Amino acid sequence: MSSSSDVVPMSRATPAFLLPSGLEPVPGTRSPADADHVEEKKSPASILIVDDEPGLCSFLQRKLGKQFALLEVAHSAEDADALRQRLHFDLIVTDIRLPQQCGVGWVQEMRDQGIGTPVIFMTAFANVDTAIAALRAGAVDFILKPFRTEQMLSAIHRCLEQTKMQRENFVLRRQMDKMYTIDGMVGQCQTMKNVCEVIRRVAPTPSTVLIGGESGTGKELAARAIHQWSGRSGSFVPLNCGAVSTELLESELFGHTKGAFTGAHQAREGLFGYANSGTLFLDEIGEMPLNMQAKLLRVLEEGAVRPVGANREVPVDVRIVAATNRDLQQDVREGRFRKDLFYRLNVLRIDLPPLRERPDDIKRLLEYFNAALSSDLGLSPAPLSAEYLAMLQSYPWPGNVREFKNLIERSLLLGLAPSECLTSMNEPNDNSTALGDQQRLHMTLEEMEKHHILAVLSHVEDNQSEAARRLGISRKTLGRKLHSWLEAKGSTTVP
Repeated sequence: MSSSSDVVPMSRATPAFLLPSGLEPVPGTRSPADADHVEEKKSPASILIVDDEPGLCSFLQRKLGKQFALLEVAHSAEDADALRQRLHFDLIVTDIRLPQQCGVGWVQEMRDQGIGTPVIFMTAFANVDTAIAALRAGAVDFILKPFRTEQMLSAIHRCLEQTKMQRENFVLRRQMDKMYTIDGMVGQCQTMKNVCEVIRRVAPTPSTVLIGGESGTGKELAARAIHQWSGRSGSFVPLNCGAVSTELLESELFGHTKGAFTGAHQAREGLFGYANSGTLFLDEIGEMPLNMQAKLLRVLEEGAVRPVGANREVPVDVRIVAATNRDLQQDVREGRFRKDLFYRLNVLRIDLPPLRERPDDIKRLLEYFNAALSSDLGLSPAPLSAEYLAMLQSYPWPGNVREFKNLIERSLLLGLAPSECLTSMNEPNDNSTALGDQQRLHMTLEEMEKHHILAVLSHVEDNQSEAARRLGISRKTLGRKLHSWLEAKGSTTVP
């Protein structure tokens, strides 16, 4: 039987009715499941208790304080807001009746400001209308007073697990390419060994990392490795800064309140919220507009975000890993990138080598992608030979590992050797783009890249989206290269 010390001290009367769905107080004996919660190791979660009864707050601090990394109490909504300005909380447990303000109304205000912290409501005066109002405010559970320690612990753990699953599901929906995992870091050349060693050293630290390298070299893969080896409990959340319009980028990163702009029919948590206690990967950081660079710098300095339309900042614990295929120092000199943000991001830089500088890794990559993709597609592996391997090693790979992976997938789908697909893809449609072997030998890598891109464009009848897909680069990267050639030539048409 539970001792009286496990029951929350209450002067209020227990209501005559009980809410459904397992929200009623538990019987006098502990279930094995509830008992397990007490014996668990300390949770890394942070909890905020809000109630105007000092006795209840003291009771919960004493009973729950050793169960969680952080447990704070507040006796009013105003005190709770002051704590939230300084600290991040994974869960709020609040009474419905608070001094000067209803707990449901207070939570609804937070929701309207874009603050999505999960909430458990407590009350000794429950009715159907109260329960409906709590659910509309976004309550994840509802506890009737008096309650026992095991009941509160069970509700808290259930809520934290539900929140964790929601965030993981959100991240999974954003991960379109599951090929790149930590085990997918293939390469035995000395440069790649050095990269892996640096990642292992920096991963456990909270330091910001800037990853450089050409498009397709595996910058997101390196970022995932940093997150996986970091030991952080939160999720890895990627964002391509060049794929989101300037108008939506701030809302995407920081979230927004209800009515913050046209179409904001409800509040929404931003990617910083979903990445809390985890890692936010900002790919193509050089494409971020200057006004957003200033706001990102403030978040990095203050450790808090302000949702669009909100008048308060929300503390966050997010590790930033940024990546770029641009020369950010040149962008700084030309005024396209903030100097202070560059130095804030460039705490540690990791540069990934292009595939053309890793010819000895071609064989390992070929074996890896051939086995993995054939298994995923349910097809027989592509035929391999020393002749095919030599041809792949001599190719400059302007699209790097991404282009290499796409080539292997294409060869599997067509039932051809990878080198045969490479030859057919590079066959030009007209003699104006054809090059002999001797002419190729006198070309620079930049000229070879230009020739290859133009050949692919010609092959797809100038469909730039399709050309970018075949090259394994972004549409924006292809457009930037074409524009730079136009400027160099002083022309208004594709060179």
